[in-house]
Amino acid sequence: MLREDHIAWIMPRCPGDKRGEYIEHLTSTMRWAGITTVLRSAMYLGQLAHESNEFRHFEELSNGQAYEGRANLGNTQPGDGPRYKGRGPIQITGRWNYQAASDAIGIDLISTPEIAAQPAVGFKIAAWYWSSRNLNDKADTFDFMAVTRAINGGLNGIDQRLAYYKRALEVLARDAVIV
Repeated sequence: MLREDHIAWIMPRCPGDKRGEYIEHLTSTMRWAGITTVLRSAMYLGQLAHESNEFRHFEELSNGQAYEGRANLGNTQPGDGPRYKGRGPIQITGRWNYQAASDAIGIDLISTPEIAAQPAVGFKIAAWYWSSRNLNDKADTFDFMAVTRAINGGLNGIDQRLAYYKRALEVLARDAVIV
């Protein structure tokens, strides 16, 4: 079973007072998405660690203006860039992703996109995003580049993502963690 001390090992800068709050949401959504093996869990946690800066930022630090007018993200309305900037542990971005997540998890993220930064909602979104892109299959075959591209759109932070993956794999395999 994934525990707070596992999170502390993988993400040492994750706030200690938040680990207890996160672990319940994290493990229940991982089970829901079938992220239940050591390989899948290590890949997932490594990617989330990078995206959220070790669960310290559930909202992108930039104002989102860089996403304004990005049709490839579905940002076609004035203000969509800042409104649908990266949020949650996987940093979901863009009107299309917010709408798809809304439809999948049954929470209106279009009217209230800021709730994607709440851990209970953010972890649901992250698990849905992972599952909707069939990333368990890629994790099973260690297609690290494909997983990173599916989450990031490129290979931004690849070295750090790989380092988190290795940390996660070490601790989860050592303790034979099955979520």
